[in-house]
Amino acid sequence: MKKRLSAVLLACALLLGVAAGCAANNQKSETKSEAAGESATKDSPATADSSDKTKITFVLDWTPNTNHTGLYVAQDKGYFDDAGLEVEIVQPPEDGAEMLVGSGKAQFGVSFQDSMLPAVAGEGKVPIEAVAALVQHNTSGIISLKGNGMDKPKGMEGKTYATWDLPIEKATLKTVVEKDGGDFSKVKLIPSTVTDEVSALQSKQVDAIWVFYGWAGVATEVAGLETDYFAFKDIDPVFDYYTPVVVGNIDWMQQNATQTMRFLSALKKGYEFAIDHPDEAADILLKAAPELDSTLVKASQQYLSKEYKADVEKWGYMDPERWNAFYNWINDNDLFEEKIAENTGFTNDYLV
Repeated sequence: MKKRLSAVLLACALLLGVAAGCAANNQKSETKSEAAGESATKDSPATADSSDKTKITFVLDWTPNTNHTGLYVAQDKGYFDDAGLEVEIVQPPEDGAEMLVGSGKAQFGVSFQDSMLPAVAGEGKVPIEAVAALVQHNTSGIISLKGNGMDKPKGMEGKTYATWDLPIEKATLKTVVEKDGGDFSKVKLIPSTVTDEVSALQSKQVDAIWVFYGWAGVATEVAGLETDYFAFKDIDPVFDYYTPVVVGNIDWMQQNATQTMRFLSALKKGYEFAIDHPDEAADILLKAAPELDSTLVKASQQYLSKEYKADVEKWGYMDPERWNAFYNWINDNDLFEEKIAENTGFTNDYLV
């Protein structure tokens, strides 16, 4: 969470200063319907001539990790090649994956429902939308040393929490603490300087850290550190929002609907392989990013392979009720510059 929120803070600041550039969507449904007709067997889209592959740039949200494994599997196994696609995976620029995709310099990237909001609504919106969920449920929450009383949100009273001073972040914490009968004003907020969650907890640099359990939480297990943890979604279902997601450039997808469906079909195969073969998938990620700790990657892959699809039949599907519930919560708490309309920022139309 530390890495994500640091990037998010910078990305959001820049996004809010960008002029609105979202293209009109009046022909969107028609274009997608035509694309669906061209791909009658949507689970096995037709492949293009290998000499004329469609080039796609995919920008990560951060350095490679197990959120991205299916992408690297699809690359390694030739699923993109089979779909007539040439996919280049790149690191995010300082102004974030959302800006690179919104500008059209990348066609797809990784974002999060909370942090992508300034890109899909308000004065700084750009032409992007989420097209697939990489993980079905929000696996983030608060981790602390075991026995410090923070197995529940109320226990954060009187303890230090490393904050990025983001409105949605603090409102989330306030909500879960108060739902548990606590007083959020008693939580000691300190600026986040956490670069390694295990070290920060061991050294008592901070008492509580917002983490995504599939990486930082698993890292504490690998290190043999005993911890307490509670997930936000378990305190209030409104926080079971989609994080992370694949976002795409709306204009490019409308003009290349068939290629978009081929891309997501190949990506789906990559994640389904990781679900069925977590150890081999972890090896593929490590081959692409050998700088990663292999023990952590293997353990994290075992955890996340169960979370990519979880309880849905179709990989990538985003439940409109869950998506809208989170943005409605933002509306209700006046956390954004304007009211967010229903179904803002996502579509399931390209999923196969």
